Amino acid sequence: MIRVRFAPSPTGRLHIGNIFLALNNKLFALAHQGQFLLRLDDTDRERSKVEYENGLKEDLTWLGLSWDHYARQSERDDLYHAAVKKLQASARLYPCYETAEELDLKRKIQRQRGLPPVYDRAALNLTQSERDNFEQQGRKPHWRFKLDPIDVTWDDLVRGPQHVNEASQSDPILVREDGSYLYTLPSVVDDIDLSITHVIRGSDHVTNTATQIQLFQALGAQPPSFAHLPLLVNADGEGLSKRLGSLSIQQLRDAGVEPAAIRSYLAHIGTGDPIVIHYTFADLIKGFDLKKFGKASPRFDEDELWRLNGQYFHDLDYDLIKTKLSNDRIDKNLWDILKKNVINLNEIKEWVEIIYGSINVVDNGDKNFVRQTVDLLPDEPWDTKTWDIWISHVKENTGKKGKDLFMPLRLALTGRTDGPELRHLLPLIGRQKTIKRLCQ
Repeated sequence: MIRVRFAPSPTGRLHIGNIFLALNNKLFALAHQGQFLLRLDDTDRERSKVEYENGLKEDLTWLGLSWDHYARQSERDDLYHAAVKKLQASARLYPCYETAEELDLKRKIQRQRGLPPVYDRAALNLTQSERDNFEQQGRKPHWRFKLDPIDVTWDDLVRGPQHVNEASQSDPILVREDGSYLYTLPSVVDDIDLSITHVIRGSDHVTNTATQIQLFQALGAQPPSFAHLPLLVNADGEGLSKRLGSLSIQQLRDAGVEPAAIRSYLAHIGTGDPIVIHYTFADLIKGFDLKKFGKASPRFDEDELWRLNGQYFHDLDYDLIKTKLSNDRIDKNLWDILKKNVINLNEIKEWVEIIYGSINVVDNGDKNFVRQTVDLLPDEPWDTKTWDIWISHVKENTGKKGKDLFMPLRLALTGRTDGPELRHLLPLIGRQKTIKRLCQ
C-alpha cells in the first residue's frame, strides 16, 4: 500500500507553503487508495510548543486533511538510538571532535585555496589515545555518517532523473555533541519504521536526497520514491516562512477564506491546469499527476485566492450553504440574490444587516434629489417590478438618468456603491425603511 507523510515542526502556525505540501501528499494518497500520515518533527525541544502542535492539527482538520496515522518524533528516541548503534557497528558512523570554530577555519582555508568546503575526514585518522585525550579535555564527539564516494541516482517523480556525486559532499553530522539528532537520522528512521513508500516534499530537500538514500541502504532498507515539488514564493519572489508570518492558515481562516478555495488553488498552482473551484476531494484528484508540476517556483497570488473564494459562493446551492449560515432570515430566495455579490461569510452577514437592520449613513452626493424620490414611491405590496416602476417615475419627474440617478439611490438605500440589483433588494427592505433611509 502507498503511504505518504506530512512532517511539520510545531514551531509556529502552518502557512500556505506547508499546506501546499500537505495537500499534494493527501491527494497522492487518495488518488492511489493509499494512506496519509502525519508525523510531528518535534526534536527541537526548545522551539516546539504544544500550542503549535494543537494549532497545526486544527488547521489540517479545518482544511479536511485528515490523517490515517499520527507519530511524534519526541516519543521515538529508542528507534533512533538503535539506528545509531547499528551504524556505529558497521563503521558508517564515526566520532568527530572538532569545535565549530575549528570547522569554520578549515572551510575558510579550503575556500582560499579554491577548494570546495568539504569535510576532510580528519577524525577518521584519530588514534584511540587522541580520542581519549579529547574526552579528558571535556570535548564530546559529534557523529558523522560516512558516505560512499559514488554517484547516487534516482528518478524523481517531479524533476525526472537525478544524480549526485557523493564524493563532492561532506559526511553529514547525524548526532550532535549533546546526543540530540539532526533532521536526517530521525526522518529516515521514521520513514523506514512507518513504511513510507513515497516522500513528497519541497525542492529545498533535493540536495539531501542522495545522502538519505545512502542512509536508507546503510540501515538495510529500500529507499522510498522521491518527489520534490517547487517551493511557493510570494508576490515579491521571496520564499514563504512561518517565522515571517507569511499567509498563515489561521490568518486566512479568520479573514473568511474557505477551505475549498485554499485546496482548489494549491492543487493546481504550478501545474498549468486551470485554477477553478472544486468542492470535493473526488473532483480534485481527477487528473491529479505529480508530473504536471514544473521546477520553477510558482508565485502565490492572494488576489487569485480571493477570486476562488468568491467563486465558491457564487456557484454554491442553498442546501450546501445553509449549514454555514447561523441567521434564519437567509432563505433560498435571499441566498440566490446575494451569492453573486459576496466573497466570504462576513459579507453575507453584512448584507443581512443592510436589508433587515441598519446602515451607515453615507454622503450620497445629492440629498435634495434623493428626498424628491420619496413622494414617487409606489404603494405596497412591493415585488421585483416595483423598482422599475419607481425609477420610471423618477426619470420623468427629475430628468435624472444613468449613474446620476442610480448611484445616489444605491448609496442612500444600502450605504454601498455596489451589490445585488436593487430591484431584488427593494421589496426586502420594505417601504417604511426605504422612506427612512431616503430622508436621512
